[in-house]
Amino acid sequence: MFQYAPGYRTEPEGLSDEMRVRREKLFKLQDAGRDPYQITKFTRTHFSQQIKDGYDELEGKDVRVAGRIMAKRVQGKAGFMDLADDRGRIQLYVSVNELGPEGLAEVKSWDVGDIVGAEGFVFKTRTEAISVHVQKIGLLAKSLRPLPEKFHGLTDTDQRYRRRYLDLITNDESRRVFELRTRFISHIRRYLDERGYLEVETPVLGTIQGGAAARPFVTHHNTLDLDMYMRIATELNLKRLIVGGMERVYEIGRIFRNEGMDTKHNPEFTTLEMYESYANFETMMDYVEGMLSSAAIELRGTYELTWGGNEIDMSPGWRRLTMIEAVKEYAGVDFGALSDDGEAVAAAKAAGVDMDGKEPTWGVALYETFDQKVEEKLIQPTFITMYPVEVSPLAKRSPADGRLTERFEAFINACEMGNAFSELNDPLDQRLRFQAQMALKAKGDAEASDMDVDYCEALEYGMPPTGGLGVGIDRAVMLLAGVDTIRDVILFPTMKSLPNDK
Repeated sequence: MFQYAPGYRTEPEGLSDEMRVRREKLFKLQDAGRDPYQITKFTRTHFSQQIKDGYDELEGKDVRVAGRIMAKRVQGKAGFMDLADDRGRIQLYVSVNELGPEGLAEVKSWDVGDIVGAEGFVFKTRTEAISVHVQKIGLLAKSLRPLPEKFHGLTDTDQRYRRRYLDLITNDESRRVFELRTRFISHIRRYLDERGYLEVETPVLGTIQGGAAARPFVTHHNTLDLDMYMRIATELNLKRLIVGGMERVYEIGRIFRNEGMDTKHNPEFTTLEMYESYANFETMMDYVEGMLSSAAIELRGTYELTWGGNEIDMSPGWRRLTMIEAVKEYAGVDFGALSDDGEAVAAAKAAGVDMDGKEPTWGVALYETFDQKVEEKLIQPTFITMYPVEVSPLAKRSPADGRLTERFEAFINACEMGNAFSELNDPLDQRLRFQAQMALKAKGDAEASDMDVDYCEALEYGMPPTGGLGVGIDRAVMLLAGVDTIRDVILFPTMKSLPNDK
């Protein structure tokens, strides 16, 4: 018989009576030579939903199913159990006629949460419930802790995020959200692959801070004795590939930013970044609209979504406004008629914009007015275009107005969903903008980019006109699933440590 290490059966402090009873049941099985943990495989022929969907063909036929006991109603000589797998649930019928007195007694001793494998034939009960008439059944893993109360599931929000496994076991809606997330990412891949894009992977660790304005996480490489940054964007490496002749590339990857947390921000999150040679920001607008609108149809079956209490129309034909137009319409300030920095700052302050600590330029005043007075009003899908140079260090200047860049952000329900540029491919201008960022860093701006000399040198070999786009996967899933916090769409969100975690 298998020998366990000394102390295997030592009872931890704080066990409830139910947990103690469950352990005793396990030890009894082990002493009888029937340890469920020694079973290494169970061959399943069907999932629960397959049986329900294919009942007409499967009626009376043998199937083998496996999963977790979610409910048990076995008394006297027969009864039922609800079995859950990752496709749904199905009812099992057990009786003394098939299992014998000892077999049925063992089934009665099992607990909700135990994992079992069963073999039997498919039938319908008198109430027309599709079920499996069990002929053989066995315990595959013992649940030593009771599940949350079955009618309410795991309702403590903090515990749902810390113990996602319990959330998934007990809350079908949580499982639906994460299944939708996986399907959305698959949708993006198909959409781009069909358009000639190549999926690539770029480093998570780098020696400089670049590609976005954000505070990084810093780590240390022991072998090289070198401080390194966890990436805050995939942008610069992807554009190096454009220089190298890979004309359509994308990456779906994890990004790390050492910033605050709220309903729309988590320190690590997932983005899609994509770049296309001989394209511009308008090309990227078409991609954003196409990807998200088609996802609504494919994953939800409709363009009409509900998010944050608002009805969102995802049908193609999203509104497109320049930032100047949006500020004029929603905040009543016409920056197009203002050319002097002082006038612009005064106009912003008159509109109630807080300019304290901000650079007193026309572009910064325009952006701050949009950020503080307009963004929250953009409920329906809207593209805001032509951002000031000061807030767009990697975007190409507008030929019509050098103070602005060919950049857009997509907003839905006052939430930024995507950010795109006509990418800056002038190496001399790019070097100057990096220098401006370094000047900000010298003044204490922890979010300012480093000078990426190698990237500037790459541009000097020539990068074609290029459109680039970043889309937040987590926020897009929030939209499609209709949930209001980013933690509901990240399987293991960042959480503050509890005292007993240390």
